[in-house]
Amino acid sequence: MNTNAVMDIGQAALLCAAQLAAPVLLTALGVGLLISLLQSITQIQEVTLSFVPKAVAVALVLVVAGHWMITVIVSFTQDIFARIPGLLGGG
Repeated sequence: MNTNAVMDIGQAALLCAAQLAAPVLLTALGVGLLISLLQSITQIQEVTLSFVPKAVAVALVLVVAGHWMITVIVSFTQDIFARIPGLLGGG
């Protein structure tokens, strides 16, 4: 196994992790921003108010994008397993 193979696997892993985390993180960020804006407009300064809408939004994103997320991680795992013989020098 050479340095380029390790770098390729690391880069692919980071890209896969970013793809899987992006929908959840962007949803939580967007909902948090909207709740903060609503709180500043109404001057309701309750810290726990943003938790429930964020949790519901993240759950909905996981339900909607869950199949795609599983497809991405399974594809990545299959690619890594397919690379094993080449990494060990057998293929």
